[in-house]
Amino acid sequence: MKNEQELKDIVKERYAKIAEQGKVENASSCCGATTPSNKVYNIMMDDYSETGGYVEDADLGLGCGLPTQFAKIEKGNTVIDLGSGAGNDCFVARHETGSEGKVIGVDFTPIMIQKARINAEKLGYNNVEFREGDIDAMPVSNDVADVIVSNCVLNLVPNKQKVIAEIFRVLKPGGHFSISDIVLVGNLPDALKEDAEMYAGCVAGAVQKTEYLQFIKDAGFSNIQIQKEKPIVIPDDILEKYLSSEEVKTFNNSDTGIFSITVYAEKPGTKQAKPKVKMADLQEDSSCCEPSSGCC
Repeated sequence: MKNEQELKDIVKERYAKIAEQGKVENASSCCGATTPSNKVYNIMMDDYSETGGYVEDADLGLGCGLPTQFAKIEKGNTVIDLGSGAGNDCFVARHETGSEGKVIGVDFTPIMIQKARINAEKLGYNNVEFREGDIDAMPVSNDVADVIVSNCVLNLVPNKQKVIAEIFRVLKPGGHFSISDIVLVGNLPDALKEDAEMYAGCVAGAVQKTEYLQFIKDAGFSNIQIQKEKPIVIPDDILEKYLSSEEVKTFNNSDTGIFSITVYAEKPGTKQAKPKVKMADLQEDSSCCEPSSGCC
């Protein structure tokens, strides 16, 4: 069994290559990491094309949900996207939070950060920034975010509890997250669990659904909800690369299920209301002169 750093290195190396692949190739494989299926176009990802703020150049076809659709983002919010890739979810979040808000994308693959920054510059978004770093040790201060989103990324991190603790740390009291991820019900065959491609493909690194939800509860989150759930079916022509024909048949007839879930949870505490500027305060400010004087 590989250690945490070895698994991280595998993901970083794979995703540097995935960044240069086309959306169709990524969408027809397991998160761009496996050989594409010749039978199925879209294995995991949901369609963003009708979503406000969608940027086609930033969509690499690597997600397994639409977390921004469920994230309850409000104007002026500060939003953090974990595993931001080429920036697609950040740009959708920016559409919701508006020019008065702020969006921070965190990714540990340099080429993804570079692609995202180029996309942001093309769009002229000066309130969207991308930071290179691990999501289990975010380059972000405490109590910064109103909302955190992530799309099919936590399953790639060996220490999921550490990531969830980091999410708790950087959320403001009363803040919340909406995260789409891959989870399991039942056990994968050993050949899938131990394969590096299937780990980078968002499958081998997934944990049991009950365990995933317990991690969130143990971290201190409240009001935990599953906002959306859908089964993930891996086509036989991909499975046959790792399993014999008989093993594929056994797996397909087993109780093991692979699911994409979108989970919502809140950090306990009270949101602080934004201070409103009162006209009386402006009038009492000696630096503001009378309109009739012509200086204001």
